[in-house]
Amino acid sequence: MRIVLFCENRYAIDILQPIESEARSQGGHEILWYIHTPKIHSFQLDAQTNWTDSIQAVYDFAPEAIFVPGNIVPYYLPGVKIQVFHGYAAEKKDHWVIRRYFDTYFTQGPYFTSHFEALARKYGDFEVRETGWTKQDWVRQHLHDYDDEKKSLLEKYGKKRILLYAPTFSPKLTSLPYMQEPLAQLLEKEKDILLIIKAHPLSAKEWTDSYRQWATGRNDSIYIEAGENVTRWQMMADVMLSDTSSVIYEFLLLDRPVISFRAISKDLYWENIQEAGQLEEAYHKALNDSDSLARRRWVMENYDPHNDGQCCRRMLAQAQDYIERHGVPASRRLNLWRKYTSIKTFGRIRS
Repeated sequence: MRIVLFCENRYAIDILQPIESEARSQGGHEILWYIHTPKIHSFQLDAQTNWTDSIQAVYDFAPEAIFVPGNIVPYYLPGVKIQVFHGYAAEKKDHWVIRRYFDTYFTQGPYFTSHFEALARKYGDFEVRETGWTKQDWVRQHLHDYDDEKKSLLEKYGKKRILLYAPTFSPKLTSLPYMQEPLAQLLEKEKDILLIIKAHPLSAKEWTDSYRQWATGRNDSIYIEAGENVTRWQMMADVMLSDTSSVIYEFLLLDRPVISFRAISKDLYWENIQEAGQLEEAYHKALNDSDSLARRRWVMENYDPHNDGQCCRRMLAQAQDYIERHGVPASRRLNLWRKYTSIKTFGRIRS
């Protein structure tokens, strides 16, 4: 199968890499990465794989399957166009918008499958298959890679538990302006905590500078530069503090407790506080409350129960099955606005 891994944004690289790994282990597949260089200025896999920043080259490659974690893919490219999603943030309205670019949606778990199957019945021009999410394969493979690093950090600082603070960047949603003093108070009372602060790369510099300076010289806090991948620190953390971010769901799926500050989610499966002064109480509840554990387990069962390391294998099998039943689609039929958006974003090609 000729496969294109379509990256409009940087986050797509980590989502799609497990598909490439599975395809290479199977053999018999040709793989081409598309990197949208207006947004992705460097590609860390450039020396390890076949890639292009030319939509014309993607068209000439004549892909049979295109895997897309984003919301848009050029309608004029051949191949079955597959939505694989960029997270679990169901509370974001655009998660459920059907833009008509995709032939099939590969969903993470029963909660998403049921919703998209209803939308498929409404629109009638795409299929839904439940496969699990690509990153779950990576997590299963690397779950214990950072155990030794975690042990060393805790021993170095004389702590017993890691609290990861991973706020979002949106000025309307971020907790950064509110959390510095409550965190200081929590660390003063809970001497066994090592705080890891991992800000979003797009967070306001005034706040990241403030937290970096605050953490410097403390024996209970480490500031991690924003460019680093948060996944590594999620794997080491025992508890996570955030606000409104898709990383909450990824952390819950590790069966670990979460606290959020003024999350906008309609359904809250973790401890959420409205006032910064409630942090200490929420911290103890998240660790010890049986109801918190039950809600977390519900997320694991319904958002993505596929932790068997076979999600990407199922994706490749379902892509092949679609092709066997329908052939390789030449293009998608879209309205003029969607066509215009596609051309404006990615340009035209010579057919």
